[in-house]
Amino acid sequence: MITSNRTLMGTAGGTFLSVVPNLHSEDVLKTVLLAAVGAIVSFGISMVLKFIIKKYQK
Repeated sequence: MITSNRTLMGTAGGTFLSVVPNLHSEDVLKTVLLAAVGAIVSFGISMVLKFIIKKYQK
């Protein structure tokens, strides 16, 4: 299947423009906050697991 760059860009642009009017500021804020919490938790768990692995390798 061969697709041109113009087709892909048109599809992505159309999808983006159809989603933008339906976004509300509360949804964007909630998404940003959830992403930040997820990143912090992921980092914390990574650090805890790294500590545990180092502790038991000795």
